[in-house]
Amino acid sequence: MANMLQWSGHQGQLSFLHPFSLLLCFLLLFVFLFKKNRVETKRTNLPPSPWKLPIIGNLHQLGPLPHRGLHSLAQRHGPLMLLHFGSKPTLVVSSPDAAREIMKTHDLIFSSRPTSSFGRRLLYNHKDIGFAPYGEYWRQVRKICVLQLLSMKRVQSFQPVREEETKVMIENIKRSCSNSPSSSALVDLCEMLMSLTNDIICRVALGKKYGGEEGGGRRFRKMIIEFGYLLGVFNVGDFIPWLGWVNYVLGLEERVEKNFAEIDSFLDEVIEDHIHGKRTEYVGNYNADGGDQDFVDFLLQIQQDKSAEITLGREHIKAIVLDMFVAGTDNPQSLLEWTMARLLKHPKVMEEVQKEVRGVAFTIGSKNIKEDDIEQMHYLKAVIKETLRMHPPAPLMVPHESTKEAKIKGYDIPAKTTVIINAWAIGRDPASWDDPEEFKPKRFFNDASSIDFKGHDFQLIPFGAGRRGCPGTHFAIAVVEVALANLLHKFDWALPNGANGEALDLTESPGLSIHLKAPLLAVATPHY
Repeated sequence: MANMLQWSGHQGQLSFLHPFSLLLCFLLLFVFLFKKNRVETKRTNLPPSPWKLPIIGNLHQLGPLPHRGLHSLAQRHGPLMLLHFGSKPTLVVSSPDAAREIMKTHDLIFSSRPTSSFGRRLLYNHKDIGFAPYGEYWRQVRKICVLQLLSMKRVQSFQPVREEETKVMIENIKRSCSNSPSSSALVDLCEMLMSLTNDIICRVALGKKYGGEEGGGRRFRKMIIEFGYLLGVFNVGDFIPWLGWVNYVLGLEERVEKNFAEIDSFLDEVIEDHIHGKRTEYVGNYNADGGDQDFVDFLLQIQQDKSAEITLGREHIKAIVLDMFVAGTDNPQSLLEWTMARLLKHPKVMEEVQKEVRGVAFTIGSKNIKEDDIEQMHYLKAVIKETLRMHPPAPLMVPHESTKEAKIKGYDIPAKTTVIINAWAIGRDPASWDDPEEFKPKRFFNDASSIDFKGHDFQLIPFGAGRRGCPGTHFAIAVVEVALANLLHKFDWALPNGANGEALDLTESPGLSIHLKAPLLAVATPHY
């Protein structure tokens, strides 16, 4: 009995001490974690962050045009900000110095890409180049594209195709003018320029024109703009997975599936044409070392080659061709569209550049401007540079992702941080550019004369820089220069109904690449 009472007493003591012990343990753990967190906070020097809301973080501050919303935030919080989109930390870069550290000093660390559900669907599980994660597959595929389509040698060899398609465009405008009682024609520049760039990339990469039927330019423009919009649109499921159902309510999932089906059908047609030899056009002598082989033929050849360094399935080929097709069509078209819009808005600049172009044409005695003649057109090149500064085709570029911790401008950047480089904001940085909101091409004759857009001068990075810089820069610029020179040489341009430049609406449409929201309509009058 005494032993039982003694044991009972111990039990009572233990039952009393048990909750007290647990409480004491929790208090000690809380103090330990609090002190540990304070030490880590002091040790980790994160970039400044705007105030954020629970769950969504800073998503509400993006606005309908994220490059403008982020630029506004950067003006208040600095050119290096750490935002939180849902649960994802995102570093936003808005200065040349910070961009240089990301894309040059620490280029390897920031050479990968974050994943997105829409990107995975539209780009065949990221089997393309632009959105593929950094690694051996990306290196091999990029090498193929550069050697077979985008090297300086290849781009130069496509010169006859660019000049022929530019001439076709000029003749089509002239025909419209000759059929008009006023000898002038109202031209939808967006659609016309999309047809031009589409025909060029189709010929040199796919072996023949696609979408050449009536309204073909309109069809491809709609498909490509929708593709760019869906890649750039805010996808709530990527940042707050349990809210992914919102995409179905908004109809985004349905739009992704519809756009993918249209693109996939087009790419199947391209591949089947090559497999069954249905190509009917020879694209020129650019492939003298490869016979009648075009880019798609080369990819299919690699697919059949068991000894090739890389294995390509049908989806790999589709993703790679899609990258080349969209970038080769959209980037030159966007740049031409914005350049013509700026010249229409600034008629004095247009008059000056036309004087230069026509003066060169008169000197060489040529009816059509050829690419070799453009080297003498310094003002034309300055106009293109200024347009790239103000309207980079992809203002936020494709996001980067850090593969490990890094220090940028003295701040600690954790691994797996998404990095957005705001090329649009960098091009309007008052620390780098005088009167950054003004369209002044002659700035490239003065203080900015040495600045170029090829990835070495970080004040002007419309095509990115470093490992993930756009490999198609030379291709895009070659298309733009010859097309713009001939448009300005052959026609006088004006806004409809005698409107002045101030009336031109330059409102942007959202998407990965930025276009004018409204069609760019202009009156063309032949110049004799």
